Amino acid sequence: MLVAAACCPCPPLLVPEVASGAAGELEALRAACTDAVGVLAAARPDVLVVVGPAEQAGRGPYPQGAGGSFRGFGVDLAVRLGPAGDAAPEPGERELPPSLAVGAWLLERAEWNGTPVEGLGVGEPLAGERCAEAGREIAAGKRRVALLVMGDGSARRTQKAPGYHDERAAGFDAAAARALGAADTAALAALDAELAAELQATGRACWQVAAGAAGDAALHGALLYNEAPYGVGYFVATWS
Repeated sequence: MLVAAACCPCPPLLVPEVASGAAGELEALRAACTDAVGVLAAARPDVLVVVGPAEQAGRGPYPQGAGGSFRGFGVDLAVRLGPAGDAAPEPGERELPPSLAVGAWLLERAEWNGTPVEGLGVGEPLAGERCAEAGREIAAGKRRVALLVMGDGSARRTQKAPGYHDERAAGFDAAAARALGAADTAALAALDAELAAELQATGRACWQVAAGAAGDAALHGALLYNEAPYGVGYFVATWS
């Protein structure tokens, strides 16, 4: 069953080494993410599942200790998913997609304890019902599950945004932020996948996975951060 969830954005700029001289601009966001991970730790889960958007090659499950890096962003920094112990990388090991690498970095920053960690890369185009089904599968059984859900809102909030401005972006993000902050699973399930794709909102599928995992559980939501630096919607929310 799902006992807690934290929803965080996944720009590599969250990592100060990647942001470099602009690192201070996102310090409030980093602090909110750290607080959100703290809510997961307080729930004392049996397992933490990190869910994030992924391209085709990065989809599917990842075991504890799976590695990723930020070399593609010009920084020689490696991370591992959860407490990896002394486990050596397997030959031909798949590298974590960027969203899960950011999630792994957040866990390292928060000094995540020995609770086992798994990862799941979700295709951004995945239909809502399939997202919900994936969430139900994660939460099935008697183990206490927590989710760290990575994903951004629209990348089209302003003219300087990566996707340029779209007047629909602010409304979409406002609805998503309200739903995340209220743990409103029905509202999250109702988010339009086609519109999300047009607005370059990478978090839609992962939020709907979380909604499926929560099901009818009476979780309390809180919105810790809701801003659009660089024209991209970033939200931090907790469910407990």
